[in-house]
Formats: sequence, C-alpha cells, structure tokens
Amino acid sequence: MANTLLSSLAFLYFFTTLLLVSGRHNPEHGFRALVELEKNNSTGQTFTHICHPKRYELLGLKMSDFLFCDQSLPYHVRAKELVNHMTITEKVLQMGNHAKGVNRLGVPKYEWWSEALHGVANTGPGTFFDSVVPGATSFPNVILTAASFNESLWRRLGEVVSTEGRAMYNLGKAGLTYWSPNVNVVRDPRWGRTLETPGEDPFVVSRYAVNYVRGLQDVEGTEDCQDLNSRPLKVSSCCKHFFAYDLDKWKLHTRWTYDAVVTEQDMVESFMRPFEACVKEGDVSSVMCSYIKVNGIPSCADPKLLNQTFRNEWGLNGYIVSDCDSVEVLVNDHKYLADTPEDGVAQTLKAGLDLDCGAFYPKSAEAAVRMGKVREEDVDRSLTFLYVVLMRLGYFDGNPKFDSLGKDDVCTKENIELAAEAARQGMVLLKNVDGTLPLKPDSCKTLAAVGPHANATDVMIGLKQYADVLYEMGCGDILCKNESLVFPAVRIAAKADATIIIVGLGLIVEREEQDREDLYLPGYQNQLIKQVADAAKGPVILVIMSAGGVDIQFAKDHPNVKAILWAGYPGEEGGRAIADVIFGKYNPGGRLPLTWYPASYADSIPMTSMKFRPIQQLGYPGRTYKFYNGTQVFPFGHGLSYTKFDHKLSSAQRSLQINLTRFQACYDLQYLEDTFRPDCPAIKLDENLSCDQTFSFQLDVTNSGSLDGDHVLIVYSKPPEGIDNTHIKQVIGFKRIFVAAGQTVKVDFEFNVCKSLQIIDYNAYRILPSGGHTIVVGEDDASFPLQLKFSFCE
Repeated sequence: MANTLLSSLAFLYFFTTLLLVSGRHNPEHGFRALVELEKNNSTGQTFTHICHPKRYELLGLKMSDFLFCDQSLPYHVRAKELVNHMTITEKVLQMGNHAKGVNRLGVPKYEWWSEALHGVANTGPGTFFDSVVPGATSFPNVILTAASFNESLWRRLGEVVSTEGRAMYNLGKAGLTYWSPNVNVVRDPRWGRTLETPGEDPFVVSRYAVNYVRGLQDVEGTEDCQDLNSRPLKVSSCCKHFFAYDLDKWKLHTRWTYDAVVTEQDMVESFMRPFEACVKEGDVSSVMCSYIKVNGIPSCADPKLLNQTFRNEWGLNGYIVSDCDSVEVLVNDHKYLADTPEDGVAQTLKAGLDLDCGAFYPKSAEAAVRMGKVREEDVDRSLTFLYVVLMRLGYFDGNPKFDSLGKDDVCTKENIELAAEAARQGMVLLKNVDGTLPLKPDSCKTLAAVGPHANATDVMIGLKQYADVLYEMGCGDILCKNESLVFPAVRIAAKADATIIIVGLGLIVEREEQDREDLYLPGYQNQLIKQVADAAKGPVILVIMSAGGVDIQFAKDHPNVKAILWAGYPGEEGGRAIADVIFGKYNPGGRLPLTWYPASYADSIPMTSMKFRPIQQLGYPGRTYKFYNGTQVFPFGHGLSYTKFDHKLSSAQRSLQINLTRFQACYDLQYLEDTFRPDCPAIKLDENLSCDQTFSFQLDVTNSGSLDGDHVLIVYSKPPEGIDNTHIKQVIGFKRIFVAAGQTVKVDFEFNVCKSLQIIDYNAYRILPSGGHTIVVGEDDASFPLQLKFSFCE
C-alpha cells in the first residue's frame, strides 16, 4: 500500500505490502474510473455516474432510449433490461474483473478488483495512487485490530476506509467494489495469511466480519431497508475466501492443487460460521470462493456451496466472485474432471459463480454457450446480480451523500489519529514483572533500541520523545542469518538505563503464498534476545512484531526480560503507538486473538490435517483454544494491564427451563464413561424450536489500581461435563469497557440460550445439551453454573 507518511524504509517495506494480492497475477492498472471516460470531450466535463443526460448527449446517445437509466424502475428490472440489450459477445466481456463496457449503450469499462483489508490499497488494478492522492490511511493489520476486541472500533474503521474509497472513486482513482475482509478462521499457527484475519475463534471472526462489512457498506438511514436488493451501498464489501482456505504453500502442498478434506462438523462449527454471519447479519454484497478443492470439489464449482448455501439458505443479496484465476486453476492445476476451458466455465457458471477475477469467462464463456455446455440465461442471471450491486452503489445514478467527497477526505488528521488509536487498542501486554512498564522518563534517561524492527524511523521518533535513544540493529534483517551484529547491540544494552528489543517476523516469513515452517523467531533472533538480556544494565522490554504466535518461552522465563509487548503489524502510526504504550501515555488493554503454541506443536501435526479435534490414534493435538489442551506459551485471550481490575458477579441467572412440545424429541449424545446421563440429553435446534429464550448476568468491574484503563471482558460457555468429542469452551460474547482508577462499572450481558450453549455434534447437527453448563468470564475472573432442563408440555 502506498503510504507517504512513513519515512522508514523498514516500516515502508512491511506496511506497503501487507495488503496482499488476492490472486496469482497483478496486471497493470486497467481502471481509469468513469470520471475520465469523457475527458477528451469538448466541454471537459466529467461524471461520476452513468445515467446523466448530458453525458449521453456528449456520447451522441439519447438516455431516454435506455430503460436501465429509468430511476422509477426497481434495480433488478433495470439490470435485466441492460443485460437484454447486450449480445452474447458483449455479455461475456463484462464477466471478468476488467469489464470491457458496451460503448453503444453508453456503459463504460469497470474494474471490479480493489481491496481494503486495513485501508484502501493499490493491490488490485482498480485502485492507484499518484501525486494527487499519494496514499490512503494505513491502519493496523487485521490481526492486531482484532486484538482490541472492540466492535465499535471495527465498524468505525470500515466507515473511514469506505469514505476514503468513495473519495478516491470520485477522483477517478478507485472503484466501488472492495474484496475485503478476509474472514477465514486461523486453524493452524503456521498459516502465512494470519496477518489478514481476525484470529482463531469463529465467533470473534464473525463479529469482526459483521462490523467491518457494515462499516464499509451501510448508508446511514437505510440499514433496515425492507428490500435488501435495493438497499444503497456506500461501497461494496466481499467476505473471502470460502471455505476451509487456510493453506497457501507448505512443504510440497500449495493452494493451487490442495484438496482440503473437511468434516461437516468442522464446516458448520468453524469454517462456515463467519460467512453465514457476513450474509445474514452483515448483508454483505459479495463473497469470494478460493483456489482449493474441498472434499474433492473446487470451491468455485460446488453448487451446494454457491447456490444452495449462500443464495438459497443464507439469502445472499449480491454476487459471487472467484479468487483471481481460480477458474483457470480449476482447469490447469486441479485438472478437475479433465475439463476444457469451456467445461470449466460451464461448471462454475452453473454452480453460481457470477464473476471471474481473471480472463477465463471473457475468453471461453461465449464458446461454452454456443457449444451447449451452459445456457445463456445462466450468463444473464450472473450479470443481473452484478449490475444490481453497481446500481445500489450509485454507479448508474450517483449518490448525493458521497459525490462531494474528494482529496481532502483521504488521510485526514482524524483518520491518522484513528490509525494510532487502533494500534494502541490492539497491542497486548504479555508480561510485566514488578510493574516494569510503563517506563518513567525521569528514571530512564538513556534507552537502547535493538533488533531488526527497531530501526523504523517512526519507532525511533516515538521513543526519542521520552529518552535519548542508542540504536543497533543486532540483525541485518528479519531472517537474522549473521550473528556478527549481535555484539554491538549487547554493548549499548550494557550502558543504557533500559533496553527495548524489537524483533519478530515479516513478509519474507509469513504472507500470502508463504506459510511458516516452524514457530520460532528467525535466525539468530533468539540469541540476540538472550545475549542482550544477559548483559543489559537496566530492565529489558521485548516487543514482538508478528501476526502468528512465536515460541518465546525462554524470554518469558528470562529474569532480565521484565516485560513483553505484542505489537502485531501496527500500521503507519505504529511507532508512535508502541512508544505511547511503553512510556505509559496509553494503558494497554488488547487480548490475544490466537493461541501461542510451543514450537513442538508444529512438529506434532501437519498443516494438512484439517480437523480441529484431536486425533488420538495419530497423536495429533487439537486446534485452537476450543480443542487444544496442551501447554501454551500464551493462551487465547491473554492480555495484561498497567492497572488491576477486580470482578464481582452482582447477579446471575443460574437455571433455565425450556418447554418442549410433543413435536420435539430428545436427542441422544455420546458421553464418556462414568458420566451422569440426563433423561433427555439434548434437543436438535431446528425449525421446530423458536429458541428465543435468553439468560443474563451482571458484573461489577472495579479498577483497584492507580491508572485509568480499558478492560476487555471475554465470556465463554463450557458444556456439561462428560459429553464426548465437544469443545472445551467457546466464546459467546465480549465487551471492551473503560474504567477510571478507583471506579466501578456495572456491565450487563444477555445471551440467546441456543446460540450460546449449543454444540455441533459429529453429524453436524446443532444440539442444545441439558445439564450443568458453566459461564466463565476471562481467565476465570468470574464464573457461575447454569443448569439447563427440558420439560414436555401436555
């Protein structure tokens, strides 16, 4: 991502490339927005939407001849009318990411591929930066933003990003369709794209997805529109990449040929859940399939996923797009069913794939139709979905709420400050012995800054506001293959009042198409930490910059490493945010959205094992906090503060009774030996159960320390003991609150019984078990039993 606000080459490298290419290729920019379409006309007038009478006049056309410009008609009628005007040759040329347009109808070309994972990016050809707009605001990478556990922040970021995107569209430098967010659950700690995601918990990922999508798309005052296919969009969002896509390149396995063998239980419980939330709660206007096969079928060619699940069951109001070149991958890499290009196009079109990010549809769809492999009405259906989305965006009619946005709305002071605040909120304090942090400027006159990430100018500027900084890299780069630079770092640590070691990972280690081989810090980074910590005169603060977790147990145990801070990849204001946290201008409140496993985890299970539950016969451990019960470097949800929070349950509902009708039956469960078995073990959650019952509790949170601070409350449910093959616990809710020093805040929680206490059994049924559930807040900061009983009405 272009970003002129970073003066450091190191930070520039990391944060200009963190918004990664969605596909195999990144063609030259093909998008020069609608405003430039008539730039050579005699009047010099430009337009930001298609259906403007003057625009058609300049094109030598009469707008009234085209009913698709009649704003009195519903969008779906107008879209069908537009498609009906086209020949089959014209139609297929609109079905790649670079839609060619139809000059005789006054429809310009349009580039669908833009991205905005953590800010408007020039990753795809739909967006470009130049001297007019040299860059958009670069917010922290998603994994760090997720660590804030702040839903209002997530939505606010989406709102700001969409404002900048809309402004850039008006300037002719971006499109209106953004293929973000990435809502894949992080199943394995080695996955290279962990930095793009909200973490390992399906509920947290779902909440991030809904809020970010709503922030990007919602137009104030139209959120509850009765006809969702006519609901205006600020920009169009896209939840990607369905389903079970979390392997890029690991050993001999690549996403181009990988077949993910996934149980229906894991699909329903983990992989599908964020996408269901995107559609049902976020009303996302696009979803993206992936390169991989799932249980033998390419995800872009599976009608069960596209038509049955997304459209019929979940009610998608929008279009389905391929990850870039996925149709080509289906034919040339998977060699699925020995398909020709025409077969591949026919398979995916009939399955429900509307748009090809690539060239297979434009090149082969017409031949597929003429050969009788697919119907032209399948083409028409997909084009209609696409044009309805563009109409909802105002691409045809404009949108007065956003048409005035321009250069002054990109990279504003407020947006830059929001980037800093997002970075601060996400940072996680992992260790802090004897209140070492925050450092006090009056007792820390000289500060040693060492490590491959420590030379970032923003970090240095931030630290220099508080102390005189001595700097040595200690490593030539992130890979740290040369130990000769360690000694100079040791030397300055031996004379400084305090030492900050900034180490971690980078895009050479974790990124799209690059999964990790292990969970260690690269090269001699461990040696650098050990030797500097052994020699340091003052306290050592270790700052980790990474997406995935690393095994730093040795540093956690080292007596001279007094504090550890995880800073993720914090965006353009990351240096300032790190300094603000270390010197106490900001009290950290973030929590880890991932389990940090010991390095032995990577040796005990291959990335290709897709199951979340342990596989005892193979010795495979479980995945994520929900199923892994081994040793951890740091657990999911871990995070410390500079102050102390006390928790007291002021009220809690401890029993529930659900009345069943004669049309409902008890459902059997498998229990471990010597476990009490209720008369009615469980019920299936289906259409026969309204399930609107709730339970609630109230928590008093007291800040008994001396500093104000934010506090994250994560609420888990634990199923009744003895149920075989289910989760250990699961997140059912969370809140981030502010509590002033010495004050108490009352926090109310209310949960739907079925959603919060359900389990997914081996048949992929949603099951509500009876018996003694347990509700836990945080790392057992507060807990209470919740007894659930069923009774049958006469």
